This record gives sequence, C-alpha cells and structure tokens, in this order.
Amino acid sequence: MIAHPERQQIVNDFILAVRQGARKDKAAEIIGLSLRCLQRWQKPEHIPEDKRCQRVFVPRNRLGDDERQKVLTLANQDDFKDKTPHQIVPILADRGLYVASESTWYCILKAAGQLSHRHNSQPRTVTKPKALIANAPKQVFSWDITYLATPVQGQYYYLYLVMDVFSRMIVGWQVYECESSELAADLMTDIYHNQSLMPGQATLHSDNGAPMKGATLLATLQRLGVAPSKSRPSVSNDNPYSESLFKTMKYNHIYPSQPFATIKDARAWVGVFAQWYNHEHRHSGIQFVTPAQRHHGEDKTILARRHAVYQQAKAEHPERWTGETRDWEWQHEVALNPEKLNMNVRQ
Repeated sequence: MIAHPERQQIVNDFILAVRQGARKDKAAEIIGLSLRCLQRWQKPEHIPEDKRCQRVFVPRNRLGDDERQKVLTLANQDDFKDKTPHQIVPILADRGLYVASESTWYCILKAAGQLSHRHNSQPRTVTKPKALIANAPKQVFSWDITYLATPVQGQYYYLYLVMDVFSRMIVGWQVYECESSELAADLMTDIYHNQSLMPGQATLHSDNGAPMKGATLLATLQRLGVAPSKSRPSVSNDNPYSESLFKTMKYNHIYPSQPFATIKDARAWVGVFAQWYNHEHRHSGIQFVTPAQRHHGEDKTILARRHAVYQQAKAEHPERWTGETRDWEWQHEVALNPEKLNMNVRQ
C-alpha cells in the first residue's frame, strides 16, 4: 500500500524524468511500478488515495461479542474449567447446546490468554539439564551408543563410547551385540579404574536411552561416586560432544563402506579409529591439538610455541599483518549445555 503523499511524489518524479528525456517504460521500471499504473495515476485531477489501509475486514461468520463472552463463561464453569475444547463441545452437544466449533473455542481462549494447561494434574515440564563446566580432564564425561552396520539388514553392533568433555579424548569404548545397562556399567567401572578417578570427582552425561537410565548403571555410578546427568528426551543438542564425535567417525574417509562382517572386525576398526582420533586428529574445538595432547597437559606448551612462531613471522614481515596474529590462547574451560550468559564459552 502506498500512501497519498508518496503517490504524489512518485508521479512528480516520473513526470520530471520524462520531461528530461527519459523513456516512459524505463522510468516506470526504475520506479518499480507498471507504466499503466503511473499513467492511471495522472488521469484524474487529483491522485486517487489508496483506501485499502482503511478497510477493516470482519468475517461474516465471526461470533458477536455476546457469543464470545458466552464461550468464555462456559469454559470457566466448574464443569469445564479443567477440560479442553475437544471435550467441552461434545458434552454441550449431548446437552442439546451448540455454541461454536472446537477451533473457534481455541481461538477465543487464546485471545483471552486462557489457552494454558486446563487439567487438574500438573503440566509436564522438561527443563534443560544443568550446565556442566570442566576446567581440567577427568571432571565431565559424555557417552552414547551408536549403531554399526552388519551384513544382516536390521541387525546391528552397538558401539558404547565414552569421551572426556574437556579434552575430547576417547577414554573408553566397547562393541557389543546388544544395548544393556549391565554392559554400560562394566565399561564405566573399567574407565573409573583406568582413569584413576576418585569418588565425587566426575560427572557422566548421557541421553535418555534405556541403557543410560537402567538401574544397574545408576547403582554402579552411585557406588563409584560418579554423578549422572541426563539430556532432555529427544533433544540431541543436550549431548553435543558425543553426537559430534559420532559424526566425525562415520563421515571420516577411513570409515568402512561395507558392513562389519563380524563383531571382531568391528572392534578392530574402532580400535584403529580411537587411536587415530586421540593421537593424530587435530580437533578444531581445542585449538587444533590432539585430544591426547590436551588430556595430558601438553597443549599449553604447543600453543605457546605456535604463538611465538606467529609473533616472529609478524616481526619479520609486519606489512603482511593488518591486526593481531592468530589467537592461540589456551581454552581454560569447556561448558556442556552452558547457560545463555555463558554462550561465549566455546564448545
């Protein structure tokens, strides 16, 4: 919609352009209107005003104010205050009364700010898991299970994989033929001893799969003094490090193009991948050092050496640098599911 003063200005500009030698069709194209529209605006003594903005469209089948109030009155009666419109409308029909359709009830309740939980029971709430901050290895672990294909369609091997969130290092893994809380408990017990953990030192984060919520694993974690942490149901973003690791694994050029013939083959390949990932893969989230270097505290020296190399290069050729050198600062903490105030922390 174009306001009246703007129409007048457009016509004046068009006429001026034509008088100065511009072709009418080219001038109309530049203005963004059709030539016929501009010619029509010039015919009357005064430019017609666009009245579309003044029109208020009211559907013919819209309920009147009294009828809308009746809907709200009925919805808040004791019989209906904890029921949805899909329940209210059939009940009223059984009583020989029709007021409006279910969709109209929903629209009226929404406009009145009453389209909320209407049952006596408490509404289901799913809160984001508590933010976990790691400033050293062996504080926060993340684990998950992924499928490994077999020659039999619909049958899989299951890779259990645990990583240290601070260093991104794979600290334990195993391939089994089924998902089981008992097997996960055995793997976590091995990791606990191999990493020389102490009670109360670590937190283990996972999603809400059945093995992760199994009584055996939870009892084992309690016995070991490892705090469990869970994602929200069906929210993969709450466990981003494990999801990212699985993507790195399955989109890697060394990932087999054919299914694993036996579980022994699957275990052998995962062993090769874990060795490569921990000791050769330069992880972008930790300043392109390997997870093993960060896990064992070698990354500080490596990053300091890189910083010195860049400073020397800038000193030798300052004309090639328009600002500071690349930031090789050591990442002092890692956040899992950080709060909004901590979103500046790199994952």
